[in-house]
Amino acid sequence: MLDAWVNRAGRFGERDQWALDKGFSGGGWREVPELSRCTSREEVASVVRSAFPGASDGKVNNFTGQLWALRSRINPGDLLVMPLKTTKQIAIGRVTSGYEYRADEPDPDKRHVVRVDWKRTDLPRTNVKQDLLFTLGSAMSIFAPSKNNAVARLEQLLLHGVDPGAAALAAKPVYAQSTAEPASVAADAADVDEPELAADIEQVAMDRITLRIAEDFAGHALATLVTAILSADGFVCTQAPPGPDGGIDISAGRGPLGLDTPRLLVQVKSGAQIGSPVVTQLHGVMTTHGADQGLLVAWGGLSKPARDSLRNQQLRVRIWEAPDVVDAVLRTYDRLPEEIRTTLPLRRVWMLADGGS
Repeated sequence: MLDAWVNRAGRFGERDQWALDKGFSGGGWREVPELSRCTSREEVASVVRSAFPGASDGKVNNFTGQLWALRSRINPGDLLVMPLKTTKQIAIGRVTSGYEYRADEPDPDKRHVVRVDWKRTDLPRTNVKQDLLFTLGSAMSIFAPSKNNAVARLEQLLLHGVDPGAAALAAKPVYAQSTAEPASVAADAADVDEPELAADIEQVAMDRITLRIAEDFAGHALATLVTAILSADGFVCTQAPPGPDGGIDISAGRGPLGLDTPRLLVQVKSGAQIGSPVVTQLHGVMTTHGADQGLLVAWGGLSKPARDSLRNQQLRVRIWEAPDVVDAVLRTYDRLPEEIRTTLPLRRVWMLADGGS
């Protein structure tokens, strides 16, 4: 039976690129020695207790469940999902090996691993529906998403890049999910197979805000939102009306008339992932109009060729994907027009940044 797993690459994504480049998933747990000789969850628990003396029972159980999954439950053929902190996108691939301990690796945070053939490394979060995003947003490092046909939907994301939703698959057999498990497996799974009970509240909030913007600021309305953000940052903006715009959705500049440097041209794409022709068009209009800088708003993300074509333009062109737009909204929210704040009502909430168990 094939399963799906989520395995993060560090609290801040510090191992994201390493995992993608080297074909690994896992790492972390630097205090924990090799687990290859452990043949039961109880043996892993004993190692965890030794590695974390004085830890609470809750912390020991939490770490044990995740490490036992890495040691024994994640198998070749399983789906492996890695939410990327560095790009705010999602990587997904197939596990190709069981647990390995890389004893010769000098970085102790890169020793506990499984090998993965990454199939997609730039899946936009906007391609995943809200309920599945909520599951993927668990605060745990390693867990098995299973509710709402999660495994079958992740298979579709791997194959087609789009989440069909739980309802679309409800009537279809889900070969990768079992309705009954042996008691021993169920006991092992108790703490990693219910990721919704340990939600990352910050990520859940960001995903909900992203969904609201996608719903209420689609099409030309997204250009209106970007215009408001730039205006809040001190630019004088001119927004093109709906319809053909010649590749310029917004022109902006400093000074009372918006004619002072830096002069900025903005192209806004609210639909699916964009390709390199859009980037080429932006370069062309920047040259034609003598713009100092360009901003490409790509709500659905960029293809790899499009991203590659921008590498030599990092001092002149910036990309705002969906997470960047959300960050800009939060940064300028108090200065946005009242009609936008009414359409997108947000409230600031403070909470303890305590990651303890």
